[in-house]
Amino acid sequence: MLRDCDLAHIESNKLKTSDLIEYCRIRQLAGAKPATVYHDICYLRAVMKKAHPVFDIEENCLVFDEAIPTLIDMGLIGKSDRRTRRPTQLELDKLRIGLEERENQRPNGIVRIPYLDILDFSILTCMRIGEVCKLRWDDLNLEHKTIIVRDRKDPRKKQGNHMIAPLLGESFSIATKQPRTCDLIFPYNSRSVTAGFQRVRNDLGIEDLRYHDLRREGASRLFEKGYSIEEVAQVTGHRNLNILWQVYTQLFPHKLHGKFS
Repeated sequence: MLRDCDLAHIESNKLKTSDLIEYCRIRQLAGAKPATVYHDICYLRAVMKKAHPVFDIEENCLVFDEAIPTLIDMGLIGKSDRRTRRPTQLELDKLRIGLEERENQRPNGIVRIPYLDILDFSILTCMRIGEVCKLRWDDLNLEHKTIIVRDRKDPRKKQGNHMIAPLLGESFSIATKQPRTCDLIFPYNSRSVTAGFQRVRNDLGIEDLRYHDLRREGASRLFEKGYSIEEVAQVTGHRNLNILWQVYTQLFPHKLHGKFS
């Protein structure tokens, strides 16, 4: 996309702040949000930083040090709003009914996805749906009620980031009751699970709820139960506790009454 813009015709060592301002204005007029345009600038800066050491191309990477604060002040770029969405109990009750109906409507010969089990498991373990659908029987420790989550997402390490996670509450029994048909505990395509969730959600008229919000729901529940941030991080897999607290925590104020005695 950047190659198709006028910005691509500017020589890399002659790039100016005014060029970046003009690019961002055009993107904004086309309907792009400040957070999206910010990603564009970050991608371009990352490429420019590699231009000289990797390709021996002269560049003006310092322009970004001047441009980014200016672009922020002008409102042309910015970070996305912190998401705080949690499903209400009524929404979860409706989802369970809808998902159960979808689960039971699968015709013969079509893989029957246990949507209800996966929904509850996702909340209890705070796992991403991609992680849930890659869990292996061999990685399940029956004695300790733990499981190895392989290649867990980490911005600093793309592969080999295996972590042992506790299966708290009913999540252990949900996992162990699954039929052993192959090496995977939940041998389903994560996209199919998400698509089924989205169809039920849309049919029910539940707005602005994503499957990934269940991860926030699970983490917030653990905090409300009194788990420390270090203990919650053992479940969610976060190494950065600040991100865990800022992004994956949205406490319900009325829950505080139960802790007062």
